[in-house]
Parts: sequence; C-alpha cells; structure tokens
Amino acid sequence: MISIREQDYGLDVALFNEFTLADFQLLEQALLKRLEERDKPDMLLDLTELKDFTLDMAMEEVRFMRAHEEKLGRVAIVVGDVWIRLATHIAGLLSHTHVQYFDLIEEAQAWLARPVAA
Repeated sequence: MISIREQDYGLDVALFNEFTLADFQLLEQALLKRLEERDKPDMLLDLTELKDFTLDMAMEEVRFMRAHEEKLGRVAIVVGDVWIRLATHIAGLLSHTHVQYFDLIEEAQAWLARPVAA
C-alpha cells in the first residue's frame, strides 16, 4: 500500500506492507505530475512500515529512475530494516540520484527543507 502527499519540496511517500507494481505506477504518475509543476522535485520515502516488495516493481523502479534521474532532486529515505535498506542501496547504485538515509522522518524532512547547495 502507498500514501503520496505533495509538499513544497516535492513528494512525501509512505509505503506499507508490500510495495507492488500497482503502487509504483501510482508513484510514477505522481512524480511525473510534480515534474511538470516543479524543477527537480525532492522526495521523502518512508519505508519504516515496508515489509516486502515485488520483483516486477523493482524492475520498473530501476527502469523509471534511469529514464528520469536527471530530472529528480534529492531523495530522503527513512528505513529501519537492514534488508530493505540494502535493497534500496543496491537500486540506488543503478542511478545517479542524490540519496540520503535517515532513521527518523523529522531528520529527513529537515534535510529536504534545507536549500540545495549550488
């Protein structure tokens, strides 16, 4: 299940239980909409309640990120589970987005609220 909220900096995305292809397609639509409205939107990914993800979703995520990575800003990932952290790190190696990991949502939001250094 996925929850997506628009923010001044871009999007807040929270994932619960299993992250499926249908969930990722909702995220894709929201990101594409924000790309039309804002240059290089940032994103907060809250994965603290994520338990699993599907392989087809992972493949689509890599495809999408490689196609749009130069249009995206920073990505703040809040995650506790070591295996989910490892999976997101491996996926991040396949793109050039600026990813930072956090233990608390408040820390991630504060990082995204700071201006981007030129």
